[in-house]
Amino acid sequence: MEFDGMIDTDFNQDFGPKIQVSAADPHNVDFELSNVDLSLANSLRRVMHGEVPTIAIDLVEIETNTSVLADEFIAHRLGLIPLDSREIDQLNYSRDCECDQHCGRCSVTLTLHAKCTSDEVMKVYASQLVVGLDRPNSNIGNPVITDPDRLGSLICKLRKDQELKLTCIAKKGIAKEHAKWSPTAAIGFEYDPHNKLHHMDMWYEQDAEAEWPKSKYAEVEEPPAEGQPFDYDAVPSRFYFEVEGIGNMQSDTIILEGVKELQRKLAGLIHGLGENDGMNGEYDGPRSPDAMDGNPSYLDQGYTTPYGNTGGASAWGGGATAYGTTPYGNSGSNGWS
Repeated sequence: MEFDGMIDTDFNQDFGPKIQVSAADPHNVDFELSNVDLSLANSLRRVMHGEVPTIAIDLVEIETNTSVLADEFIAHRLGLIPLDSREIDQLNYSRDCECDQHCGRCSVTLTLHAKCTSDEVMKVYASQLVVGLDRPNSNIGNPVITDPDRLGSLICKLRKDQELKLTCIAKKGIAKEHAKWSPTAAIGFEYDPHNKLHHMDMWYEQDAEAEWPKSKYAEVEEPPAEGQPFDYDAVPSRFYFEVEGIGNMQSDTIILEGVKELQRKLAGLIHGLGENDGMNGEYDGPRSPDAMDGNPSYLDQGYTTPYGNTGGASAWGGGATAYGTTPYGNSGSNGWS
């Protein structure tokens, strides 16, 4: 790698956000985020948890159900089955699609038909769901199966002559609408493992050091020195994340999609604030004190009315009452005759 000779090599201060991955596999990733504010780090955590879009079963049409479970119970279990959400950007939100209810551009259809014909209990698994062909790609909407037997999540159990036949419609959504769209099972978030900032009040009986085990990240940061005075200006700058996915998308994809969604939200905020006049379109209403310097059209001298007259006269043509001079000194020359 070549470096620009104009860069001052004596400048060793870290500049900008920095991410260091400590462990990663398809379902889990541990990383450290530094050189950012606490609010930004927590915003990333919240976005990854609640605003990364995935696909999940949203509508269930049950044709036959003679099992011991109620229709609503089975529909709830189907909604919690993780579905493959790779390349989710190819799928539209139902609210943004031009179709009437659902189509191949905004949904994926799954069907299930199981009937027990033996005396043994029949278990119905997610692997028995049949995914329709009308979908953006061959991966999206497939049930996530990670167990060694390749069976997937258990849906229900059937005894002899019991039957279950249904059709599912899976749609795109986010966990802020329902937890079934969450791409993560949990996100660990930690900072200041030695509690030097005193953001956490540790309850203890005799000795806090002995009763509260140290985090594994305590080995990364230096502990406070004995008798070190408290720094009231100190702020956290290193944050430790542990992202645990549920299998519907890769763990690193969850982080990348979270960053993208956070960028979109910030871009919308900047656009809403309007750094220049053209960004707010034709809006000519109050914005800030600076926007009022050009005598905009919505400001007047306070005497015009919505009906076009100057306010000095009424809608019937007079500035006084029909009884001549008023107690306030107005003449009745323009009043009723």
